[in-house]
Amino acid sequence: MSARATKRNLTTTNKLFIYLFCVLTSIILSTACQPTPDNSSYDLVIYGGTSAGITAAIQAKRMDKSVILLEPSSRIGGLTTGGLGQTDIGNKAAIGGISREFYEGIKSYYDEPTNWKWQNREEYKDGGQTRTKAGENSMWTFEPSAALTVYQQFIETNGIELVYNQKLDRSKGIEKSDGKISSISMLSGEVYHGKMFIDATYEGDLMALAGVSYTIGRESNDTYQETQNGVNTTIIDTTMTGYPARNGINHNFVDGVDPYVVQGDPDSGLLPFINPNGPGEEGIGDRHVQAYCFRMCLTDHPDNRVPFSQPNPYNELEYELLLRNFEAGEEGFPWINSKMPNRKTDTNNRTAFSTDFIGQNYNYPEATYEEREKIIEAHRQYQKGLMWTLANHPRVPEHIRSEVARWGTCKDEFEREDGWQQQLYIREARRMIGEYVMTQHNCEGLTVAEDPIGMAAYGMDSHNTQRYVNAAGFVKNEGNVEAKVKEPYPISYRSILPKQSECTNLLVPICVSASHIAFGSIRMEPVFMVLGQSAATAACLSINEGIAVQDLDYQVLQKQLLEDKQRLSWTGNQ
Repeated sequence: MSARATKRNLTTTNKLFIYLFCVLTSIILSTACQPTPDNSSYDLVIYGGTSAGITAAIQAKRMDKSVILLEPSSRIGGLTTGGLGQTDIGNKAAIGGISREFYEGIKSYYDEPTNWKWQNREEYKDGGQTRTKAGENSMWTFEPSAALTVYQQFIETNGIELVYNQKLDRSKGIEKSDGKISSISMLSGEVYHGKMFIDATYEGDLMALAGVSYTIGRESNDTYQETQNGVNTTIIDTTMTGYPARNGINHNFVDGVDPYVVQGDPDSGLLPFINPNGPGEEGIGDRHVQAYCFRMCLTDHPDNRVPFSQPNPYNELEYELLLRNFEAGEEGFPWINSKMPNRKTDTNNRTAFSTDFIGQNYNYPEATYEEREKIIEAHRQYQKGLMWTLANHPRVPEHIRSEVARWGTCKDEFEREDGWQQQLYIREARRMIGEYVMTQHNCEGLTVAEDPIGMAAYGMDSHNTQRYVNAAGFVKNEGNVEAKVKEPYPISYRSILPKQSECTNLLVPICVSASHIAFGSIRMEPVFMVLGQSAATAACLSINEGIAVQDLDYQVLQKQLLEDKQRLSWTGNQ
């Protein structure tokens, strides 16, 4: 072969090589730029591993849909695994579906002798919460670790894909067009595509990022023609269905408690955490959010107890109102110490000055992640200081000091060495303004939702929102409401739906469309579980039909809910 022919053949080979290289490079680059459907595209994407998020994920799997559950923290279960072991619902016969399966799982857990480590099963006596009726196959009081174990078993048994520590990018973490979300992005850089989305967080971050209308705080009574919304300096404290009104305590100060640093001297300034601007006009709305606290899991078992210690820094002035209230004649014990198994408790707020950090959470719903962490830590430091004060301060009555000092946080419940949990009791944050707004009229049975997806049964319950100085010059709390509901009442499907003009493939089972006072009744963990399951049911049925969630025929939804043992109407104890 001539040199010229050899050169020509080499040139042809080089051209072919370059061509193939370019083609392969193009394929590789094209593939790298595309989402990977196998691991980032789902029928249903659930943001928030709360109780509502978990039940939603289970229901989606049972309806043969691909689903992923994204949890912003390192622990699932929200308040149910975060200390709220005293289940509040009002009438537990209103609870069905996966929610009831959870409480049956709790009973199965405690039927195992090996799960009684710190006391014998026969020694445990609760406050009447454990059974709805004789022989019921469920249990309604539990340790946080028991709830976590049951949920982890649910996740494993149902094959739920769960990813921890996935925080939504709240600045630009959403792709949405024509009213429909196509994907959400996390701060980690992960992107999740879906046909349907559920915001199962207490804060409603995904809902807000999607451009859905919402509100924060209390509406005026005039907004929905209610009587128990807005500012109310007259304490509403009536018996709720099935329970005395927080043990008959009105959560306000004894008359005569001075609000000033130097008693009788306004020039010395107000004591910490008193609103200097007064309570506001009666019945008028504001952006005040009912108080948060940690639902402490305490124990008196010496081998499992972490004694209360004085926080550093500790400011005694922050607890001066507590001490003055005792000195003015307060006789109530400043906590509710509900018994849980294994010599543990669910400890909650009681009386005027207790675990609720009143007025210190207004910014939480819309705060950045960093700001929220500071608010959470401020609540923890406040509560640590409160417990130390109650157990040690000489101005606390001796019988209270000696009782509180017997208790401490648990070594075996949470990851922190001090025994405190991370989950703050977010009683209320954002509330959607959706297709239907639940109001006081629903709670009282004056208006009945025609498209129920579950029932609520607890009284209309708001904790205090502020501390102020009254006309007599003494300190008072404001915002506490505890009012009856006649019987379990239905929750509208449309109350978990955004307006159709805003988003057509998002459901919101926690930050539901409700007024402040109606949300105070709905906001119970068993109900959130019910709403999570119903939200997933609607999402799956809407996928099947290729329609917006707002266009789903309620009769189709109702049929599936009833088949899955949801309870949608009240005909007496069931």
